[in-house]
Amino acid sequence: MRYPVINPSNRKCSTIPIFSLNNQYSRNFHLSWLGFFVAFLSWFAFAPLIPDAIKTDLKLTSEEVGNSNIVSLCATLVVRLISGPLIDRYGPRKVMAGLLIIGAIPSGLAGTISTAQGLYIVRFFIGILGATFVSCQAWNTAFFDKNVVGTANALGGGWGNAGGGFTFIIMIALFNQLLADGMSPHVAWRVAFAIVPVPILLSVAVAILMFGTDHPAGKWSDRFQAVATTLPASDDQTSNSEKIKTKSGDDIETGDEKNIEVTVTAVTATSQCLSFSFVDFVYLVSELDTAVNNPLSLNTAYEIVINPLTWLPSLAYMTTFGYELAIDVNLATVLYTLFKSPTFGQTKAGYIAGIYGLLNVFFRPLGGYFGDLIYVKFGVPGKKYLTIACGVAQGLLSLGLGFYIDKHSHPSLEVIIVIFVIVAVFNEVANGANFSLVPHCNPNSNGFMTGIVGAMGNLGGILFAMIFRFQPYPLGRAFWIAGVIAVGVNLLLCIIRVPQF
Repeated sequence: MRYPVINPSNRKCSTIPIFSLNNQYSRNFHLSWLGFFVAFLSWFAFAPLIPDAIKTDLKLTSEEVGNSNIVSLCATLVVRLISGPLIDRYGPRKVMAGLLIIGAIPSGLAGTISTAQGLYIVRFFIGILGATFVSCQAWNTAFFDKNVVGTANALGGGWGNAGGGFTFIIMIALFNQLLADGMSPHVAWRVAFAIVPVPILLSVAVAILMFGTDHPAGKWSDRFQAVATTLPASDDQTSNSEKIKTKSGDDIETGDEKNIEVTVTAVTATSQCLSFSFVDFVYLVSELDTAVNNPLSLNTAYEIVINPLTWLPSLAYMTTFGYELAIDVNLATVLYTLFKSPTFGQTKAGYIAGIYGLLNVFFRPLGGYFGDLIYVKFGVPGKKYLTIACGVAQGLLSLGLGFYIDKHSHPSLEVIIVIFVIVAVFNEVANGANFSLVPHCNPNSNGFMTGIVGAMGNLGGILFAMIFRFQPYPLGRAFWIAGVIAVGVNLLLCIIRVPQF
């Protein structure tokens, strides 16, 4: 957990050294999820305040609130599609930093909003920040080997997605504090945007440019040199090192200057697979071993688009992450409408709704971990069926939640919380498992592939947000309709075949 173990055939890391910052694998991992995390501080900043403060201040109708949610998701869909090819050409680090800088501009203009049309425009351009997810996942895929790439992607996505939950807590607490300091609601929500998102977005963008690296080989333009070459000395693996022979026959290099320990594990071929003796897993031969991001061409794009393997994780993600996005922006409003009283207002509804996003800290990484675990025994088909099973379970539970709300004139808040927490578990495990599957689909165009899957997640968000927008009453209807869609789509995906490894 502290020292990277490097696969010399592609220079990717076969461990996730999260408790260290003295090597490029650790630094890039933490910068990838941090960039995605802070994007939520602006992207989702409207959601906790719009049910009451912003809606009242701008004199918005419920329809206009719903429209603004859809507009935000539309922008993210478009930019995720665009960012994929940009990542394949320029690398995820530069694209991530660029998105944060560009997204900071409309975030700073949020305080100028005075009409519904102004809200639509600002939320559209703030929606650009949602594309940081594509950079996050592609960055981890470039640095981590196939035995841990699912866990790395899920940790990065899960910890980043938790920004949605923290945004609810931060924006509500800040808004209430500004009110306590004597500001009017009209001023307080505008000041909150100026204090939180803009400086943080710009600071993290600078950190990514200063401390991040493009690829294990160095510059993004050098990525083709990483495959099947010997591992050169760098600041992470010093050539002036003392080699220590382990019992299993591996060399551990301990850097003299920085006391950085890197394990370079030799691999030996067998008729069916390769085996790492130092690490307790079977090293399976896969196309991922030699895959390198290639710049996108029209022919490549066409081949990817018509490949059924592209649409397996894409449609699954549409039903799972799309559902999560719609819940994130609508749950507080639903709870506020159901339980509004002198003791239950915008603040309490926002805090409870924030639970859904916060659960990503644990359950999305768990999905990636399960994917990597299953991969060792069942290969890529194991990841496929894990993703589908969780998507179906999420749909069935959403059906139950919707029916419970509609069948009870006075539903219990405690029961609703329990049900949506269980929904969140399967939903977020499915998202994590999905991005343990994505690296195996069109691996030589991982940026474009990640962009497509991420964009389909947003398309799902738009679809489910429109259900909440056009089927607002009874309040449970949108939940059970979303559940039916999730179950149906995921079951249909069972027919798509995947490579064994």
